[in-house]
Amino acid sequence: MSGRIFALIVKELLTLFRDRRGRLILIGPPVLQLVVFAFAATLEVKNVSVAVFNQDHGKHGYEIVQRLSGSPTFTEIRFVDNLSALRPLIDRQKVMATLYIPADFSRNIEAGEPATLQVILDGRRSNAAQIVNGYITQLVADYERAILAARPHLLPSTVIVARNWFNENLLYLWFTVPSLVGILAMLITLMVTSLSVARERELGTFDQLLVSPLTPAEILFGKTVPAVLVGMGEGLLIFAVGTGVFGVPFTGSFLLLLFALFIFVMSVVGVGLFLSALSQTQQQAILGAFIFMVPAVTLSGYAAPVENMPHWLQVASWANPLKHFLITLKGLFLKNMPFMDVWANTWPLLVIGALTLALAGWFFTQRLE
Repeated sequence: MSGRIFALIVKELLTLFRDRRGRLILIGPPVLQLVVFAFAATLEVKNVSVAVFNQDHGKHGYEIVQRLSGSPTFTEIRFVDNLSALRPLIDRQKVMATLYIPADFSRNIEAGEPATLQVILDGRRSNAAQIVNGYITQLVADYERAILAARPHLLPSTVIVARNWFNENLLYLWFTVPSLVGILAMLITLMVTSLSVARERELGTFDQLLVSPLTPAEILFGKTVPAVLVGMGEGLLIFAVGTGVFGVPFTGSFLLLLFALFIFVMSVVGVGLFLSALSQTQQQAILGAFIFMVPAVTLSGYAAPVENMPHWLQVASWANPLKHFLITLKGLFLKNMPFMDVWANTWPLLVIGALTLALAGWFFTQRLE
């Protein structure tokens, strides 16, 4: 590396860390998103309010209500006296679900006949409704098993025992925090690279670079290295917080993580440089970075599985570097992903990086002419 390129890299790092807005971008968004995603942006359903209309005066109906009240998921149980009182509670979103226990519930159980319960859910929140329905179904199934255990002659011949691999307790942080390594590394890398050239233009120092001995390729390289260093540093910081503070296990190879993180950051740098070449001001660069981030996170499989998307979106997601990197991250964190599986999800990043860097370099050179 020539001395002038090294001087440009040092100048970029000093400019980034001496600028108050630059330091705010490096510290503020990652901390905010780490808190929001780790604690607030969760698919778990908690603190559910349920209305109960219990016409059964037997012990089984009473036991179902007590188990519902004792569950940590259902924090508020509202009792009503008639069926007509259930509808307004759901219409006004006072409760997420209602449970109707008919008068013959206990009698049918004691007689060995089928006993039915009715659950009415708020379909406006479809995902939460399905999860709540699963909670209530599991609660009733557990009580049914308790009844059958007391009557061995009624035990079914087949019993299903579920076990979750890689995340036995289904802790949502074990899914969220590894993904944040990629999301926040992408965010910071985009910010640093997209602001680099736009900052020069806004401050009026870009012309000084043009008349310097640096060639366009050297300027591009000098803008790339600081972004790669900062992006990898951000990813490793979130990795340290995830394993040290949140207690998420890391079962894979740290060297493979460094390798995949480096390739991922390089693939994002090209996008950031392209945005930087297009932008005249730092505000435009920040806006462009967020415009890219929203579909990138949406199509990454973080919020919803890619397999659930329409076929054309699944094809489009192959151009999204975050999608490939999240597969590697979760594999290294939770299931000790071997090198060949890491490589299978990393080589697309090499292709994306080569294309984005080539496009950014061409566009950057065109704007210099």
